[in-house]
Amino acid sequence: HLLLQEDGVCWLLGGAGGLDSWREAWRLSLRDILILTDQQTELRWREELFFIVGRRRAMDALQGHTDLSLLPFFRAAALAGQQEELLQVLDSVAAGSSGDLGVAARCLACIADVLGCLAGEGKGGLRSGPAANPSWAPAFKLLEDGNLPAGVQELANQRKHWLCRPDLLVRAARHYEGAGQILLRKAVMSAREFVFIGQGEMPPMGVWQEVECPARLDLSGGWSDTPPIAFEHGGLVINVAIKVDGKRPIGARVRRVPEPHLLLVSTSGEAACSISTETLCEDLTDLEDYCQPHTPDALLKAMCVCSELVCVSSPVSLKEQLLKHWGGGLEIHSWSSLPHGSGLGTSSILAGAALAAVYRCTGRSFDTTSLIHDVLYLEQILTTGGGWQDQVGGLFGGVKLARSAAQLPLRVEIEQLSLTQDFLSVLQQHLLLVYTGKTHLAQNLLQDVVRSWYARLPSIVQNAEQLVTNAKECAEACREGSLVRLGECMDTYWQQKKLMAPGCEPAAVRSMMNALQPLSLGQSLAGAGGGGFLFLLTREPQQKEAVREILTNIQVKQMCIRLCRASTKQCCEILCEVLEFSKEHK
Repeated sequence: HLLLQEDGVCWLLGGAGGLDSWREAWRLSLRDILILTDQQTELRWREELFFIVGRRRAMDALQGHTDLSLLPFFRAAALAGQQEELLQVLDSVAAGSSGDLGVAARCLACIADVLGCLAGEGKGGLRSGPAANPSWAPAFKLLEDGNLPAGVQELANQRKHWLCRPDLLVRAARHYEGAGQILLRKAVMSAREFVFIGQGEMPPMGVWQEVECPARLDLSGGWSDTPPIAFEHGGLVINVAIKVDGKRPIGARVRRVPEPHLLLVSTSGEAACSISTETLCEDLTDLEDYCQPHTPDALLKAMCVCSELVCVSSPVSLKEQLLKHWGGGLEIHSWSSLPHGSGLGTSSILAGAALAAVYRCTGRSFDTTSLIHDVLYLEQILTTGGGWQDQVGGLFGGVKLARSAAQLPLRVEIEQLSLTQDFLSVLQQHLLLVYTGKTHLAQNLLQDVVRSWYARLPSIVQNAEQLVTNAKECAEACREGSLVRLGECMDTYWQQKKLMAPGCEPAAVRSMMNALQPLSLGQSLAGAGGGGFLFLLTREPQQKEAVREILTNIQVKQMCIRLCRASTKQCCEILCEVLEFSKEHK
């Protein structure tokens, strides 16, 4: 009931009046009040207020760099038909974020999520896919040119034509993600502020400058180095430089040649079964596809652009540029003996090795920290993206801690961990590397992780924080020289990887890891997961043969299972495999 006399109300609140006045007060029931109201109008006002507050919260969350997940509100807005006002707010925040491209990129990712919600769950096709429709090209061009407000407006203009069907909505979402990737690349390119290259005297014509590098093994903290997590949350990684089969598996060499051209040669695989590609660049048009990572020698072409060997957009011809600046052309070779998709950071380390060899060949001075940031820039112009931990692992020796703060420009700081020689020796005796035979697909995993991070899914945000915490624990374990504690950190890290990128543990790999569990203190797939190399810390030293025996037994069991399920023709094929396997393993 509602008391309508002032004295009665005041008495209840501790003021004037008394019990009698309260008892005598005139009352209205809630039913009486509801009769006098327009309930439909009231509910409509409350719904409108909910969405006004929600849009304001979304704006504050984006501009304030908070980790509030906006996805539930996006779904509610889509269901209630409130998407137009929401999209206008997101457009406004994106267009006004020229000074913070990280915020602008997140806004475009949010618009993609709204479009996905409008399409409906499971409708319209996959969110991951091509974003190359010519209708969106003008907007992309404006963003590439740095005209953010005009680019956002052009995206909004184009968006109006893609709202009528679920499939069109999903395709529009893909293009918004593509636009966000442009801004993300530009944000990461800020790392070039920390590249310092000097000019000295060039070595003689024809003298090779060679650089060899180890591979990278990530012990803890991976994924936290991946933009935008690296500069929105802050990243911390512990990794170690390793030889594979006693050799540095990655390298590059460069020499100047009298002919004014660029000869690019890439070799991959072991010497006995290596594959090489050779590209001769005699015109600037031969380098124009440097931003298409699947073209032959794309990484070396991007390296030529990044290292400023030549300027692709210059009106001066390639030959004239080479003669003027370097007195002739260059012959550039790169190689890796690791299998494709190894998870050991090959491409980033290879980029660093090639840059170092080119800088030496052209008489330029640099430090390793500059190379780390230069590779970040190179991978952005190559459009492959990725984090900074791979080049840190392969270009700096030993075990190290690397971190980046939650800010732009993106800066990586490296700390070499001071470990005792005894612990390093013990670590070498207990750490084993096993090739799973599966190729990992980091690019596919990367798209899903970045989308989940932009949506600020609570599980992903919490996991990012735990990745950094576990990396700190791993660093302490290394400093203390505790193998047991290090193994626990590795196991925790593998669980964190699986949470960050579901599907990164193939069934065959899971079987291997389960079989090796009794021998190991900790184990994980290298890199993003999904395949490549498995590394484990064994309980006892020198366990290579014991591990080999377990893995051989797994392969035999798998062949037997396939035989049981096979047709007659398939049995013949499998028996041939068994014979080859028997010869190989004697």
